[in-house]
Amino acid sequence: MTSDLLFVYGTLMRGFDHPMAQLLSRSADFIGEAHCTGRLYLIKHYPGLLRSDDPAEAVFGELYRLRQPEALLREFDMYEACGEGFAEPTEYIRQMLPVTLEGGVVSEAWTYIYNWPVTGLPRIASGRFLEK
Repeated sequence: MTSDLLFVYGTLMRGFDHPMAQLLSRSADFIGEAHCTGRLYLIKHYPGLLRSDDPAEAVFGELYRLRQPEALLREFDMYEACGEGFAEPTEYIRQMLPVTLEGGVVSEAWTYIYNWPVTGLPRIASGRFLEK
């Protein structure tokens, strides 16, 4: 399954100086703020998203439409150190999940799910990385 939508919730969001955030802003169209069901944890200087079945648990971020999805997703996979060539289990895995835009429109988008144990890591209860 392929999609040209990418949901980001951490260092790839607008306002970060990171080269990969700049690549995203140059190579994709910002659709809007969005959220998904999940829990957010502070891993180091960046967050990790865990999926959740509880609709009360939300993670907030931004939704983008990638202009060249295959090439860009390869770049972001390298940045997140997942995909081909990385030792399993990788820290993140790229998965499709439903995200909700302001106004209630639901889209399926790629995002990076944290794949290592979160025992002892601080949870970002607001679901917003910038409010950590």
